[in-house]
Amino acid sequence: MAHPGKLLKEQKYDRQLRLWGDHGQEALESAHVCLINATATGTEILKNLILPGIGSFTIIDGNQVSGEDAGNNFFLQRSSIGKSPENLLDNDPSFFCRFTIVVATQLPESTLLRLADVLWNSQIPLLICRTYGLVGYMRIIIKEHPDKWTIPKTYKEKEEFRDLIRQGILKNESGSPEDEENFEEAIKNVNTALNTTQIPSSIEDIFNDDRCINITKQTPSFWILARALKEFVAKEGQGNLPVRGTIPDMIADSGKYIKLQNVYREKAKKDAAAVGNHVAKLLQSIGRAPESISEKELKLLCSNSAFLRVVRCRSLAEEYGLDTVNRDEIISSMDSPDNEIVLYLMLRAVDRFHKQHGRYPGVSNYQVEEDIGKLKSCLTGFLQEYGLSVMVKDDYVHEFCRYGAAEPHTIAAFLGGAAAQEVIKIITKQFVIFNNTYIYSGMSQTSATFQL
Repeated sequence: MAHPGKLLKEQKYDRQLRLWGDHGQEALESAHVCLINATATGTEILKNLILPGIGSFTIIDGNQVSGEDAGNNFFLQRSSIGKSPENLLDNDPSFFCRFTIVVATQLPESTLLRLADVLWNSQIPLLICRTYGLVGYMRIIIKEHPDKWTIPKTYKEKEEFRDLIRQGILKNESGSPEDEENFEEAIKNVNTALNTTQIPSSIEDIFNDDRCINITKQTPSFWILARALKEFVAKEGQGNLPVRGTIPDMIADSGKYIKLQNVYREKAKKDAAAVGNHVAKLLQSIGRAPESISEKELKLLCSNSAFLRVVRCRSLAEEYGLDTVNRDEIISSMDSPDNEIVLYLMLRAVDRFHKQHGRYPGVSNYQVEEDIGKLKSCLTGFLQEYGLSVMVKDDYVHEFCRYGAAEPHTIAAFLGGAAAQEVIKIITKQFVIFNNTYIYSGMSQTSATFQL
């Protein structure tokens, strides 16, 4: 009999368990998320992370938390009073290394660069989120998140294959085809079911990666598993990945379906055991304990081997460095004067404004007009310093002055949901994160990603 607690958990998280499975839910429940700044965006992110069952949170506010704040915001506790990220970076930077992931909202550029450097060196993922007027911005900073006849490819070839299936349908005495649902199902699924068994390019990239080729005692478990998978493909797999062990629902009698299912399950067990042998040999060769990689990890990798992918993001220092800035990405995106990359340039300009004037442009109504010239000067200086020969329309300068660094709840709510989704991907190590910058425009209701 199933444990009552497990049944309750399955009922509570039924839909999300279908998305990321038991192992994904366990990862969420054991995660410790740090949120910097309990802004509108920050609290929206928290709300969307609490519902899936994240284990624990720590909130650090940019301004020192008062007793009144702790009483007004239900996300804050008395233990939050008196802490700020700047003080922690000055006195105890290792404080941030205890978390599964750090989410930073509305932080000034100087603090972000320091925080990003600490987390990058400690291999702790950082998600930067920002709502500025009608603009949403996210930046992920993480080092790594993998017969004799040919299969019909063209429409004509697949139509011929459908005709071949139709010929197998039984006919009655008058010559009319019988109503055979399984044949009809096969005909309908020709387009989706006929796929080659070649190794996906994303898996080839993992196999050819230096971290997969050069295994050491310090190599993360993922790369050891990837190397074992590579050796399996070259030997037992004969060029193929391990069998997943599952088959889709289909119209068939129960006996034949179960028999077919068992064939796939047994082959999957055999393949996983072969990969496990390669893992054991690799661990022995580098002097690591056999139990350092669990059987659960091994089975999980084998069942999802066709969907592996590694996303590598650049550090914030590389993005902001004069010698390492990705000019090509910015300039090529500016082929359209209203591309979302313009909003990124404006965010960098308002950060420069804040650095020079100690405030954001247009915070007070009387400052809007006088700040237009100052912000335009900051934008020009930024573009010249980074060698970006692009033109930004004055309309954007005026608009960002009118924003006054406001954080409209509609934009914050949208960004909070999107950010929480990326956090879940990173924690569960499932699904593909964006690489590496996401910009949302509330004016045009469009979004784009850039590799900056």
